[in-house]
Amino acid sequence: MSVPLLDLAPQYRALQGEFDAAVARVATSQHFIMGPEVNAFESEVGAFLGAEHAIGCASGSDALLLALWALGIGPGDEVITTAFTFFATAGAVARLGATPVFVEIDAATYNIDPAAIEAAITPRTRAIIPVHLFGLPADMDAINAIAAKHDLRVIEDAAQSIGATLHGAQTGTLGELGCFSFFPSKNLGAWGDGGLVTSMTEDIAEVVRQLRVHGNYPRKYYHARVGCNSRLDALQAAVLRVKLPHLAGWGAARRARIAGYKARIEAAGIADQITFQHVPQGCVPVYHQCVIRVPRRDALLAHLKARGIGCAVYYPRPLHLQECFADLGQGLGALPITEQACEEVIALPIFPELTGDQQDLVVAALAEFLA
Repeated sequence: MSVPLLDLAPQYRALQGEFDAAVARVATSQHFIMGPEVNAFESEVGAFLGAEHAIGCASGSDALLLALWALGIGPGDEVITTAFTFFATAGAVARLGATPVFVEIDAATYNIDPAAIEAAITPRTRAIIPVHLFGLPADMDAINAIAAKHDLRVIEDAAQSIGATLHGAQTGTLGELGCFSFFPSKNLGAWGDGGLVTSMTEDIAEVVRQLRVHGNYPRKYYHARVGCNSRLDALQAAVLRVKLPHLAGWGAARRARIAGYKARIEAAGIADQITFQHVPQGCVPVYHQCVIRVPRRDALLAHLKARGIGCAVYYPRPLHLQECFADLGQGLGALPITEQACEEVIALPIFPELTGDQQDLVVAALAEFLA
């Protein structure tokens, strides 16, 4: 029996009737872009997150772009972030003509190291983008303290962390702006691309709303500023509305699956060879990915795939070593903790419906290799 890295079919089967009704509702309305479904979803997800303003957009990548754009980030500005993340985190910075400044991560959590942030601040620094990697909240208390000290903006990349909390507060509400992705594989996934920007202040939210519709807001064909086309369509909003009430339960199920892995790995006698992402006190993660560190990662990757075990590497090459960022001058050895993580991490199957038998197969394959 093979074990997929992610299986969305059980989720679809469980909610098929609700999905059918939601799609029919959109089809009957013939209102496909923005409109009542998007408005309702924004209201519902904003209430779930505890965000004053929730603004749907076309993708998580666009959410980052819109957030930076709304704050006026552009040429000559520096934005401090992590190199151990999906490309869009830094890509959005570069697309606006600003410079991403990559700093080191914490070796245990894989999230950005606040001490490294402070050391990288220059007169050109305008903002910080912490990433809540794999669904684990970053150290926002320390990051916000640094930002306040140096008068910097904080934009949370919460693409992987919807539903995660730090001291009881949802990610995406811990900085000035929060950015979410609804890519289908996310914990709250659409049936295509989709994203969200959250803001706790009306003035910034208003700018984001304008930017996502070519600066054309609230009066049609009158443009307060130059924006872009980054609208969330009604079908995606309708699908997300079906899923949203189940999100907290799915997060709890993912945490239970992580506990199941740890118990099985302990019982197999291989716990000393496997390192899980460390969860600091006060954090409740949502485990978008189940990432472990192991010796001989690439050999293990091949071993698991040969046995039908879904697995992947997030991320095999850090951003500071990507060809498109070579001119920033951070070559091999610049961020050794990040570089080592990229050589040692591997993601195991994780989704709410993952069964105990499937986890047994995964751990048996791990034990076979590590023995």
